[in-house]
Amino acid sequence: MGDALTCQRGAFGLPPDLHYLNCAYMGPLPDVAEAAGIEAIRRKRVPVSIHPPDFFETSDELRRLFAALVGGDDPTRVALLPGVSYGVAVAARNLPVARGQNILMTHEQFPGAVLAWRRVAREVGAEVRFVTPPSGPGRGAGWNERLLERIDDDTAVVAVPHVHWTDGTRFDLAEIGRRCREVGAALVVDGTQSVGALPFDVNEVRPDALIVAAYKWLLGPYSVGMGWFGERFDDGTPLEETWIGREGSQDFQALVSYRDGYQPGALRYDVAERSNFALLPMAVASLRLVSEWRPERIQAYCRDLTREVLTEVGTLGFAVEDEGWRGSHLFGLRMPEGIDLEALKEALDRRNVVASLRGTALRLSPNVYNDAADLDALLEGLREAMS
Repeated sequence: MGDALTCQRGAFGLPPDLHYLNCAYMGPLPDVAEAAGIEAIRRKRVPVSIHPPDFFETSDELRRLFAALVGGDDPTRVALLPGVSYGVAVAARNLPVARGQNILMTHEQFPGAVLAWRRVAREVGAEVRFVTPPSGPGRGAGWNERLLERIDDDTAVVAVPHVHWTDGTRFDLAEIGRRCREVGAALVVDGTQSVGALPFDVNEVRPDALIVAAYKWLLGPYSVGMGWFGERFDDGTPLEETWIGREGSQDFQALVSYRDGYQPGALRYDVAERSNFALLPMAVASLRLVSEWRPERIQAYCRDLTREVLTEVGTLGFAVEDEGWRGSHLFGLRMPEGIDLEALKEALDRRNVVASLRGTALRLSPNVYNDAADLDALLEGLREAMS
């Protein structure tokens, strides 16, 4: 495979007339992952084909793949989770927050990344602060500036996404991480809408926790996620006391020894029944594919695919964030004054264009299975809605 990524639609089972620009909602499952899932389900017909090592080997492979994807050299820092809210709950349980401190978040963040922090704030007498963006040009840059300004000596945790789920605004996590370290705050990142399509390096950002659901840009199954947990969590308390998270759990004959010590690193934070014999092979197959394509090439593909379209939508009156402050895989078209949203939706539906209305933006989220025909259909629908 050459350096530049070409369209990978042949790796998916998407109907030829479907213009799916909605990976931020749910990524389609690649054919190799579908095949892996079917094979895994068939194994359960005869349980003797599932051996003790199978409880560990697929999990370990998923950890290795995810750690490598985000630049980590220690797979034991990766916990296997059922979703983002679970990983956020792990972080909220283990990071200290005291009365009078604040927890900093972005405006209209996804609720699964918010609710655990609201509970912590209520319980200890802390404050959750939501940083709103400015309006008008320079919105992304201004939002980042406001976020950095709000981090102060009383900030206990900064819990932010890499890109905002509604419109793709990108946050400068390296600079946010540097500011967090200055004041001693923990940095918790929701990478669900970026990891897999946008490069992420834990060595550059240095987050205390990075939490990612697999069913979007990692193109995996629902109910699988990964969390990379830093040194602050090395001696923490998990949400569940699982048998498989304990020392010596590979020895099934000695499980009733009830060991108190945990497996190394973040394995203590694994969800119960983490060895899901149907879902994990699918997640591994998808992650191998994403790793082969590489996030930097996926990002470049999306950028090249959408460059001309974004110029043209500007002439129709739609506004989009400056390229330096958004992802090319996820961005919002902000509406012109007076547009009929129902007419817009109908125009897109007639052309079988699938995107999402989120807040005040039409959220577009292309990936490597999209091509020029998908963008042409989108433009036709936008032109009709504006006519």
